[in-house]
Amino acid sequence: MITKYINKGLLLGSAIFFLASCTPDTVDGDGNGLSQDPVDGSFKVAKIAENRYRLTTNANNYITTKWNIDDEGFNIGKNIQDIFLPDKGTYIIEHQAIGKGGVVAGTGTETITVPADDPVAGNIIQGGRFDSPEDVAKWSIHTISPSGAQWILGNGTGVATIVASNGSQQAIYQAVNVVAGQKYAIDMVASSNTALEDTWFEVYMLNSMPVSGQDVSGTVYRNINTWDGCGKSAFKGEFLQ
Repeated sequence: MITKYINKGLLLGSAIFFLASCTPDTVDGDGNGLSQDPVDGSFKVAKIAENRYRLTTNANNYITTKWNIDDEGFNIGKNIQDIFLPDKGTYIIEHQAIGKGGVVAGTGTETITVPADDPVAGNIIQGGRFDSPEDVAKWSIHTISPSGAQWILGNGTGVATIVASNGSQQAIYQAVNVVAGQKYAIDMVASSNTALEDTWFEVYMLNSMPVSGQDVSGTVYRNINTWDGCGKSAFKGEFLQ
């Protein structure tokens, strides 16, 4: 189970990760028999404001556009797609032009380098990309179970990975300052290469640190688990609130 971008708030992930059925479209065998010619899947990138960019495809003679923004997974979008990249860094943007029968008829890739964090709507969580030792150093481990669960942060992969079994739990957290009356959003990218079993993931915002060796309690802002039917097949994508 891996996740990337844990943003906005004091987050404590209990046990393992999730996400509801985010399997990609596939074509089995010979598909539905429709013929699809190759199309131009390339696109242009234009900066329209600080940390905001417009993606424009160079063709539209196909059925569906899908965008993969910095490895969040391919999601259906528009031929002219505006995106917000709040954090400083280098982002890889991929495009798929989906033709008849769900066939990927063309692809394109561009790289965007964001020079600075957004000063107004940027993340209050630091190191959420797990791209460097400095990112990883922003996070702390909250040990719930004495063994059987382990977070692996970064390690050259740019993700945070949780490995756990037999009901064991472990959390990661970061302290932040929030302002009364200000709205905050929680968003992240999560994935699993295999179906999960007896697995849950929870997100909290707490006023004080929990005691080591004890589970976390409080308002749950995210609660995804296999008992609710989530994560029971391989998935990859963004979820937010």
